[in-house]
Amino acid sequence: MEISDTAVRALAGLLEARTGQQLAVSRRWRLETALRPLMQVRGIEDVNALAARLGGDRMLADAVVEALLNHETFFFRDCAPFQTLETVGFERLRQSRAARRRLRVWSAGCSTGQEAYTIAMMIADRPERWAGWTVEILGTDVSAHAIERARTGRYSQFEIQRGLPVMQMVRRFDQQGEEWQADEKLRRAVSFRTHNLLDPPPLGGFDVILCRNVLLYFAPEMRRRAFERLASAIAPDGILMLGAGETVLGHTERFAADEACRGFYRPVTAADRRPALAAAAR
Repeated sequence: MEISDTAVRALAGLLEARTGQQLAVSRRWRLETALRPLMQVRGIEDVNALAARLGGDRMLADAVVEALLNHETFFFRDCAPFQTLETVGFERLRQSRAARRRLRVWSAGCSTGQEAYTIAMMIADRPERWAGWTVEILGTDVSAHAIERARTGRYSQFEIQRGLPVMQMVRRFDQQGEEWQADEKLRRAVSFRTHNLLDPPPLGGFDVILCRNVLLYFAPEMRRRAFERLASAIAPDGILMLGAGETVLGHTERFAADEACRGFYRPVTAADRRPALAAAAR
């Protein structure tokens, strides 16, 4: 049965209101596929009938949002940005924070945790660099289900092979039947919590924020709001890492390209604004 425009509007409106994410026309084909397991459990005949029930069933609405979220992620995704972060970004932060020896990293929109564990492995692989440091890694996502999975650090054979070098898999993960689980030391290195990017940040003063392949699904106004939240959570000399297809240009004035760390962004400071203000005053 064809999904009605009314049903599409109801589902898209629910997703955007709860998470900020838009249901693009190109993604509408996912509706029936993503919602089919939920409809089977609930005994609902089709997507139109499901949408008609949303108004009076909060638990159903919660389950629909969970089903529609995109949880695509994998270890060391795109690879090159992590190499830049390792060789340029972390080294710069290590020097600038040598006195207090504390590093704080936020993986925002972390899905099932692979990105946060990637950072933890990068830190663990350089014990000489981080000896005596306090390193805090926080992973957050709007999906409670994804965060629960992230906490377990348990992945299927398919998930563990996506982007993860074999040496890391053997060194940091234990095979349990058909799954692999991050060892206890790696799991302790990361904390996870449920959080909506449109809400006030869970903490502040992060040295590095990774928010990759999340904001591209947001409507323009929601994207601007999310950038404001990220800007309020990052240190004045911190580093923002977006996805390969994302940019701050045209979406926010709170961040600018980080010329010293190519492909990354930094908070715009008062010093950045002075030349523009002076030019405007002429």
